[in-house]
Amino acid sequence: MTATVLPFQAFQAPDNWRTVDFISDLHLQEQDPKTFELWQRYMLETTADAVFILGDLFEVWVGDDATSQSEFLVRCQAVLKTASSKRFVAFMRGNRDFLVGPDFLNACQVKDLHDPTLLHFGQQTWLLCHGDEGCIDDTQYQTFRRMVRTTEWQHNFLAKPLAERQEIARHMRQESEANKQNPNAVYADVDTSWAEQKLQSSQSQCMIHGHTHKPANHHFGPSGQFVRRVLSDWDALQHPRAEVLRWHASGQVERIDLISP
Repeated sequence: MTATVLPFQAFQAPDNWRTVDFISDLHLQEQDPKTFELWQRYMLETTADAVFILGDLFEVWVGDDATSQSEFLVRCQAVLKTASSKRFVAFMRGNRDFLVGPDFLNACQVKDLHDPTLLHFGQQTWLLCHGDEGCIDDTQYQTFRRMVRTTEWQHNFLAKPLAERQEIARHMRQESEANKQNPNAVYADVDTSWAEQKLQSSQSQCMIHGHTHKPANHHFGPSGQFVRRVLSDWDALQHPRAEVLRWHASGQVERIDLISP
């Protein structure tokens, strides 16, 4: 008899959980200490029973071995480890930190989440993902995404010396920043048909993701039965914004602004 392989990782929240927090797109980097400090304070002080980080916690990740040569990454590791000793912490890879490996997560005692993952909590089920896979109109990025997510590409990249990987990452970030300065640049959003297909196949009515930096709630489907909850990016310096989405066991959902009073 052949076992059925589900297309989604599923996670059942313990019965004693009362609140679950979701964050994404913090893009932590040494050059932005204010966002790091805000995240550190949140991770250590939140009253939630669990924190799910849905990708792009880091601005860039070139391999777990970079931690040994970066005081900043050591500090990030310490925050995650301390936070996970107080509550459940889970991490899903994004488009910036898809190379985060099991060695780093195990050292932090953080749960490794597949993209996507079904979360059963209270009386509801949500589909968690980073969101980049759903931006299908960005065909150039989707081609790049398929390439870098292969085992062969990652093996070859991680086999390069750390300094070379860091230089490649710097070059890619420079290109990304240059593209952001283009006034004619149009950024693809998550495709509604893609989201609807994912929710139907997972038998869920709610999708939560980040990536687009456009926090909002989108209702769609034949009778508006589906909802796509988009998480906020974090920036404590240039464009102050930092928001947590909190899901209560009762079904209530709220957005918590960590910057504005």
